[in-house]
Amino acid sequence: RQAHITPVLQSLHWLPVEYRIQFKVLVLTYRALNNQAPSYLSELLSPHITSRNLRSTSENLLAVPRTRLKTKGDRAFQTIAPRLWNSLPSNLRVVLFDHSRGFWLSHSIPRFPSFPEKGYLYPSSGKVYGQTALCVTYQYAQLLRIVKQLVYLYPRIYNCSVPAVFSADLPQLIQLCEGSRPPQASCRRMEQLSSARGDKFVSFVKSEKYVDDIYTGWVAQVLNADLLVESWQNQGHALPSNCSLPKHAMNIKRIQLPTSIQFQSRYDHSKWCVSRVYEDHVTCLGDLNREKAQLWGGGGLICTYNPVIYKAFRQLVDCAACKKVC
Repeated sequence: RQAHITPVLQSLHWLPVEYRIQFKVLVLTYRALNNQAPSYLSELLSPHITSRNLRSTSENLLAVPRTRLKTKGDRAFQTIAPRLWNSLPSNLRVVLFDHSRGFWLSHSIPRFPSFPEKGYLYPSSGKVYGQTALCVTYQYAQLLRIVKQLVYLYPRIYNCSVPAVFSADLPQLIQLCEGSRPPQASCRRMEQLSSARGDKFVSFVKSEKYVDDIYTGWVAQVLNADLLVESWQNQGHALPSNCSLPKHAMNIKRIQLPTSIQFQSRYDHSKWCVSRVYEDHVTCLGDLNREKAQLWGGGGLICTYNPVIYKAFRQLVDCAACKKVC
């Protein structure tokens, strides 16, 4: 009777009740579509005929059609099956600023950070698998650019404070904090950022309306570099390495740490990539896996040409190829 209360749902306790309920409906919808639920649930489903292209440009994968639930008797549901899943954040982001400067923390650690009143807590869920975190200090003027990127990510904010003195500069951030979504000019956006020390970064973000693999279809082509991609491959739906476009995106299969510790990517929850060619010295850290469902999800990458950062990550790559076997 409580089969819908999955470990994933339990880990999403921080979501608003509305979204948790939708997630339960999503699970029931999935089971009904796969003949794993009582027949009366299957009878409630009717397919939605979509007018948009059902295949991504670079992966040529078929999108899952949306479904809606009809009213039958005293049972009434209405939801779009993939929509909630696509809007769930892959990781959490922290932006903290005053009028002088602040920092942007992007990471892959589930359920982190905790609420301020609880003090510093590192969750046990972040200790089992590999994680990454990128924290960069920026001058206040850069915050205006960062907020524009957040609009495309549309994060589910669980703790936010924007004092009135910032309201004139940051109306979009206030909207995000209130749970509304500011309008977007397109489905993706690239922004040049400069840290407080002058280091250059490039931020790539996409909304759920950009249906493609961000690594293959966009970042690799813009940076003009073959990418070796490390991402969570433990769900059984990972995208294969893609060498069909001018610049390739190849999955890393194993990680070799300097301490002679080696592990496969299915034990690594981090999301990052490096250029295959050393002379390009590109490193990107982000929040999207090379995974089918995340073609329809929002997320992004922050990239740098810093040679020190590149060397630190590039030396970890033990196996990556376009074929099934390295």
